[in-house]
Amino acid sequence: MKIERCKTDVLIIGGGTAGCYAALTIADQSDAKVLICEKAHIKRSGCLAAGVNALNAYITEGRVPQDYVDYARKDADGIVRGDLLLTMSERLNQVTEHMERLGLVILKDANGKYVARGNRNLKINGENMKPILAKAVEALPQVTIKNHVNITDFFVKDNRIQGTFGFNIQDGTMYVIEANAVMIATGGAAGLYKPNHPGFSRHKMWYPPFNTGAGYAMGIRAGAEMTTFEMRFIALRCKDTIAPTGTLAQGVGAKQVNSLGEVYETKYGLTTSERVYGTVSENLAGRGPCYLRTEGITPEQDDSLMKAYLNMAPSQTLKWIENGRKPSQQNVEIEGTEPYIVGGHTASGYWVDTKRATTIEGLYAAGDVAGGCPQKYVTGALAEGEIAAESMLEFLRSHTPVPPEEAAVQEHLAEAAHFLTTDGGLFDTEQLEDAMQTVMDTYAGGIGTNYRFHEKELGIADDKIARLTELSDQLHAADYQELMYIYELRERLLVCRSVIAHLKARKETRWHSFAENLDYPEKDDAHWKKYVNSRMKNGKLEIVFRDLVEEGQNYEHCH
Repeated sequence: MKIERCKTDVLIIGGGTAGCYAALTIADQSDAKVLICEKAHIKRSGCLAAGVNALNAYITEGRVPQDYVDYARKDADGIVRGDLLLTMSERLNQVTEHMERLGLVILKDANGKYVARGNRNLKINGENMKPILAKAVEALPQVTIKNHVNITDFFVKDNRIQGTFGFNIQDGTMYVIEANAVMIATGGAAGLYKPNHPGFSRHKMWYPPFNTGAGYAMGIRAGAEMTTFEMRFIALRCKDTIAPTGTLAQGVGAKQVNSLGEVYETKYGLTTSERVYGTVSENLAGRGPCYLRTEGITPEQDDSLMKAYLNMAPSQTLKWIENGRKPSQQNVEIEGTEPYIVGGHTASGYWVDTKRATTIEGLYAAGDVAGGCPQKYVTGALAEGEIAAESMLEFLRSHTPVPPEEAAVQEHLAEAAHFLTTDGGLFDTEQLEDAMQTVMDTYAGGIGTNYRFHEKELGIADDKIARLTELSDQLHAADYQELMYIYELRERLLVCRSVIAHLKARKETRWHSFAENLDYPEKDDAHWKKYVNSRMKNGKLEIVFRDLVEEGQNYEHCH
């Protein structure tokens, strides 16, 4: 195997929204050398790859950042980090204006003011938002971009990050990267559970299928503290296309109705989890299917919806065209997706302080991989990328790099060589992935059980996922693309075990559907208004309970 060793001041793992904006910030404020490693290509990678038609986190006229904090705290029923939400919210508008200067088209009214969509959103033409970001980063002379490089693990000693290990998917070059500071921005985890559309159409899901929880898995193995994995995210989406429903609910005021035409959303509640729970409950009660009521909207609203979905989910517009019925002529059927682990919509991810520093010294997290700060969306990821970048520059001024030990390097090379040279066992990667998704769906609260679970089932799930992890040691990769698939499977398996541990640890039901615990069907503020965290020690996950960071307080690490 060809081995390439690199040195840099700052390594950014993941060239998505947060990663690109962090690089822009570092280049604007210093001459530090930055290396971005992206397993795809930064022009169309991450959650912004296909575009977006609104910025869902913005402080509109008459509002203040604390209003956004209050909204996110209410939606998550109190289990959030207010300090993280506030430091993010204070930057939402400035990063938005910066993106406009870079070329993002934000819709404006006759007075030149941004066109708001609801209390916190702006309408944009965002189909080229990621290429705009990528172009700005590619123009920076101090930034090196390595596309198609899959980072698989950290080098950490004495709780200090030393660098990372990875490989080029196209030519197989093995990379040993030494860095003074590292930022993880790899996004959340999809593909843990059996999706709405398994088999040939399994890519048709809400969250990007190439986000495998790699950043989580690397942190878990290295002993980083993680938070709130039990707050899974289940998106309420248009049936079949899995297109977003917020454009319908906020854009034209569409209400959730059952097959009898009854509005049910107010019966169950209007938080994100309650909207899913209400839909599941109406179906179980025999009043499904459920819809967003669009019948009777105006021709102008019809046209607006058709165009809006072309920006981010063209399959929904194509479905209307193929059916020969516009939204005004037929309500849009809705359903829940499979559960995801994602820190941009819920609070799952690394346990960080206000500087976005993880519990591993020199390692920072931003975007979907960072926990405690839900409802980030695009602008929140930009804001966290900026915060992490400024924190890393501060870290560089008082720290020197620590090179990875050669024994650790050889261990990682041997692992990659094992998968490339072994004859393989009875199973291939796809078969084990399908088995993993079946286990999670059946025993850990997937679509098949209407997102419900109990403790005995979680125990079965953990045993089965542990066995699949053992079997994954026998997998064979015929090339480096298949080697990536093996690492992605192993990342998902480790995240699955963490999710199971967290679901088992929170003995209440605070978020219907997101964590519907049949053993403990009620919310219990007296005992469970706290964070459920975890860290791995000697190969075993340990649960850590932390008291809430109260409003007006900041939490900072003491390494």
